[in-house]
Amino acid sequence: MTNVKKISTVLAGLVAFLAMGTATSIHANAASAVNDYIESENITPAQVTSSVWSGFPKYKYRNGVGKPEGIVIHETANNSSTIYNEIAYMKSNYQNAFVHSFVDASRIINIANTNYLSWGVGYPGNSRFIQFEQVRVHSKSAFAHEVANAAWYTAQLLHQYGLTPNRADYDGKGTVWSHRAVAKYLGGSDHTDPVSYYAASGRNWFGQTYTMAQFYTLVKQYYNNGSSDTEPAASSLDAVTYSDVNTTSMLSGSYSKYKLYNHVKNAYANMKSYSWSSVGAKVGQTVYVNKKGVKDKQGTTWYRITFSNSSSAKNYWVYGPALDL
Repeated sequence: MTNVKKISTVLAGLVAFLAMGTATSIHANAASAVNDYIESENITPAQVTSSVWSGFPKYKYRNGVGKPEGIVIHETANNSSTIYNEIAYMKSNYQNAFVHSFVDASRIINIANTNYLSWGVGYPGNSRFIQFEQVRVHSKSAFAHEVANAAWYTAQLLHQYGLTPNRADYDGKGTVWSHRAVAKYLGGSDHTDPVSYYAASGRNWFGQTYTMAQFYTLVKQYYNNGSSDTEPAASSLDAVTYSDVNTTSMLSGSYSKYKLYNHVKNAYANMKSYSWSSVGAKVGQTVYVNKKGVKDKQGTTWYRITFSNSSSAKNYWVYGPALDL
């Protein structure tokens, strides 16, 4: 939640500042049910919508650096608001506080130029970090999509500004911060978001507390999959028509000519490939097929498979000839 201050307090902070001169299995310290769900469901992060408002002030980041040094992740602490309500309110009250962007389950909306600081955590954090808010969502799927959007967006900002991922929550040094970490290590605020929101949402819908450490693991996965400068544009990705399948098959004699993927190849920007040796595959092995994807233009067929019938089994996509259907 943004640190809403009286305008005099904000200006005082600015004066002081001026005086200073967008995988493998997703795991943190423990397995993450949220991250595993994001991967198994092949959740695709939203694209960033640019809706920069010219009314926000433009102050440079702190002297001697001149660019963002990290990203702060917030949440609004409002159970009933929408992303558009929040944006409208912030534009009307920016003298007290504002952030650069808002994220929900289906959107990433950038409202303030990230080349200039925002007022979300007080002094001295405002002069150092890009900041974005997450709007509270109310279902398992929505929370997973929102977390994926937030982690992907964080990774893209790190790439954009030449920053290396480094979690700040445990020592106050790094590039990926919660609002709680800023308050704890830098001061300027007493807020603790998004920690309790993550924890409660994880428990409510996944039976497991979700943590900043697990969120950071997801950020690193997106970061390691490449920046937005090297990924194909959305318009160049292959369109695919999907359908549900419920059958079994066997790996064909030519399966090893192909690879395993976390998505249909070239249909998703953040793709990851896996070796067959990582799953102990062999000719004739039984696999469980749960989804089919046909590329609209090429007409090629892909299948999503697991290597066990467990509900928690990891999903992989394979090219049709890898299976004896």
